[in-house]
Amino acid sequence: MSQMITADLVDLDLAAGAKEEAARSLAERMVALGRVTDLDSFLADVAAREAQMPTGLDGGIGIPHCRSEHVTEPTLAFGRSSHGIDFGAPDGPADLIFLIAAPAGADDAHLTILSALARQLMNEDFTTALRAADDPSSAAALIRGDAPQDAPTTASQTEVAAGDVLGRSPQGVERNHPEEGAVPERSAPEETPQRGTGPEAPARPAPFRIVAVTSCPTGIAHTYMAAEALQRAGTTAGVELAVETQGSAGFQRLDPAVIAAADGVIFAHDVPVRDKERFAGKPTVDVGVKAGINRPADLITEVRAKAERGEVSTATKGSPVEETGEPDEGYGTKLRKWLMSGVSYMVPFVAAGGLLIALGFAIGGYEIDKAPSVIEHFAWTDTTSWAALMFQIGGVAFSFLVPILAGYIAYGMADRPGLVPGFVGGAIALTINAGFLGGLVAGLVAGAVVMAIQKLKVPAPLRGIMPVVVIPLISSIIVGFLMFLVVGEPIAKLQGALTDWLSSLSGANAIILGVILGLMMAFDLGGPLNKVAYAFAVGGLANPNEGSLKVMAAVMAAGMVPPLAMALATTVRRRLFTKAERENGKAAWVLGASFITEGAIPFAAADPLRVIPAAMAGGAVTGALSMAFECTLRAPHGGIFVVPLIGNPFLYLIAILAGTVVSTALVATLKGLRKTPQPPNTDLAPAQPEKVAVAA
Repeated sequence: MSQMITADLVDLDLAAGAKEEAARSLAERMVALGRVTDLDSFLADVAAREAQMPTGLDGGIGIPHCRSEHVTEPTLAFGRSSHGIDFGAPDGPADLIFLIAAPAGADDAHLTILSALARQLMNEDFTTALRAADDPSSAAALIRGDAPQDAPTTASQTEVAAGDVLGRSPQGVERNHPEEGAVPERSAPEETPQRGTGPEAPARPAPFRIVAVTSCPTGIAHTYMAAEALQRAGTTAGVELAVETQGSAGFQRLDPAVIAAADGVIFAHDVPVRDKERFAGKPTVDVGVKAGINRPADLITEVRAKAERGEVSTATKGSPVEETGEPDEGYGTKLRKWLMSGVSYMVPFVAAGGLLIALGFAIGGYEIDKAPSVIEHFAWTDTTSWAALMFQIGGVAFSFLVPILAGYIAYGMADRPGLVPGFVGGAIALTINAGFLGGLVAGLVAGAVVMAIQKLKVPAPLRGIMPVVVIPLISSIIVGFLMFLVVGEPIAKLQGALTDWLSSLSGANAIILGVILGLMMAFDLGGPLNKVAYAFAVGGLANPNEGSLKVMAAVMAAGMVPPLAMALATTVRRRLFTKAERENGKAAWVLGASFITEGAIPFAAADPLRVIPAAMAGGAVTGALSMAFECTLRAPHGGIFVVPLIGNPFLYLIAILAGTVVSTALVATLKGLRKTPQPPNTDLAPAQPEKVAVAA
């Protein structure tokens, strides 16, 4: 295969003023070499990746990248801007821009290019040389790693050099992935004496040993930049430091012997550390991934100080959700993430159980809930028996909702030790009729109890049994006591009051609630506020009444409006949308009809100030009309496919149509007011995401 970057793919005088222009300019070079077959479609894929998360890095770096079916082979183009281009980095515009393109099926090559390049970018000599390069050939050679020996291209000695990946075929990618269990090379010199070598060992003391884990949300750039920074700082400080990069390009566990011999642990991560319990019982510094990049020497100093003081972690410090994001993140944000953790695990049970219940009603009628158990009576040729079977299976799945919600809220707070008390608390909430609210409280209480226990200092012999025996036992006792005897009864009364209120909904009160739910469903298009409204509606289905069924109908109707409106707008006002957006509009018809609100995300990402207000207006209209028409719904999902299960189905469809028309008219009006109309085939717009969450 040809080289990934050549002089023809280098522009040392990139004149673009915005990231879209920069991507287009560099992509045109790829097209000229036959490495990209469809410029506009490829740029749409680049923009879709950029919409997910900015690709700017600290230090004046931009690395737009994507996998695309319009790429023939892994390719890297480089541009240097004299004035800087904003790629969303916290420290300002980027002057070094790397556009990375990989074929749709070349995941390993794509991610390895990124990880290797990220390591190179931690070398100040490398970036300085790129900024000083005076011709495209020397810049390309520098990036490939085959520049003259006097060029400062050395990156890390702990992994394959970036040039080994950037200058040759991805067949060499495997060099970045040692066999499972292999011991990564250490940054300390090989002549460093090992411990326990007996009387013959040198008199000088053995070096301090550190194991580290780095990870970031995308598992690419920051993951490897933090690893590189820590290894360089370790070499400077004279410590042995082995890093486990939990990135998208591969997750190779550190050898257990290396972990056991370590004197301290550094976690530099913005997403959960996988299998974190391996590192329990050692002095630990736990920070965000950017701290690993920006102040690695301080982290090494800190972990050595903790070791001298004898401070060790008693269990898996923190949790998957608690440690996601910036280290100084407020508890309000963490609380939202904890709750969303529970809801996200609950949604599959909602979908499966709710749809089975709905099918049971559809086949056997609304009296199917009074059918005898299929264990006692089941006729293979009787449709009523099959309807009863579906209804009863769905009922079992639905019975898990509250325990799952509580268990995974606690998991989000305290990791796996939180699961047992969380599930126990959720089950108790059902027992005392505390319902959905009881599950929320049980999960938070269980997580808090486990987090408090984890902070206790315990004797070394007990540390091994803490996560599997002591913590589940003690936390379950405490949570059970609180749920049965302290908070359970007040929550049950509150749940009963909420149920009675929903039952009494009528007239203006119902319409106002419909407006609020519609606004919530359309505001963040599948985000936290959307999920809160959806969870509220689903919680009412656990003990359904007329009011809760109206709420479920309004929520689903409002959630269908944003993608349907974008689909209609791209059909009736085509010139206001790019070619990629018009293609997304075709998919949005199906997504909206299926109650997948996320189908509108590509449009909102490209033009949030016009799309989101328009979507909210339509959602509010639909929610209000659904309530006013007294439509009801027993299924928590399904879109138009469960219309036969909807009370007043004709009026329900009118409500959805009205909201869709309102959103369409408003978004078309707002887009039409722009001073400079958007050319249909030149502007970038995010393509349809590869995966869409199946939730409201």
